[in-house]
Amino acid sequence: MSDSNKISTSTAPKPVGLYPHARKVGDLLFLSGVGPRTAGSDANDSGVPGLELDHNGNFKAFDFEAQVHSVFANVKAILEASGSSWDKLVDVTVFLVDMKRDFHTFNRIYAEYFKDNQPCRTTVEINSLPTPIAIELKCVATV
Repeated sequence: MSDSNKISTSTAPKPVGLYPHARKVGDLLFLSGVGPRTAGSDANDSGVPGLELDHNGNFKAFDFEAQVHSVFANVKAILEASGSSWDKLVDVTVFLVDMKRDFHTFNRIYAEYFKDNQPCRTTVEINSLPTPIAIELKCVATV
């Protein structure tokens, strides 16, 4: 597979490892895990909307809704940079670090974004993510 199938964009947060934002294979587009950090931020710069940490790295302020809106904006930016679009999403895997606390809020906001296009979806709870975020999405779309 050639490097020309790899997509990276400055309109989404930098990956926290050696991987592209997305990869095209035929008519499919596979997005790497996408979190809510703001574009231009990296693993050393939280850049998480609604998140404020104290000097010990403990949460001072936390806004899960802001993270959900931000992760959707990041997915949209990667889709558009890859020649795809929101309405071409076919599968979304959602990773939440606290299912009991966040699932109902996520589900409500998700319904606002997916009124027309309704991709397949799986939601799972995980112990943690590599940066101080509460949500990450793994998506597949067509191009």
